[in-house]
Amino acid sequence: MRVRIYQPSRNAMQSGTRGTQNWVLEFPQADKREIDPLMGWTSSDDTQSQVRLKFANRKQAEDYARNHGLDFVVQESHRRAPIVRQRGYGENFATDRRLPWTH
Repeated sequence: MRVRIYQPSRNAMQSGTRGTQNWVLEFPQADKREIDPLMGWTSSDDTQSQVRLKFANRKQAEDYARNHGLDFVVQESHRRAPIVRQRGYGENFATDRRLPWTH
């Protein structure tokens, strides 16, 4: 079984980067998913695919996989440069404005 170690990307719905600093060790799906005939829900007998372990850095995640005899693959993330503008949105509420704010 090959586990995947990666750093999650930021949420596409928000501009924040919360939760993208940790590294995640994720187990693959071993059994196929089935559709319940009565309710129509998707289910599986595989509970290990629900496990996601979080680590503070990549080395800790790799050490955990080695210590537990797990074959792993590391996926590097493509890091974006942060968009930081001087006096961007905060300019609207600054107390040292030169001109009064009008529409």
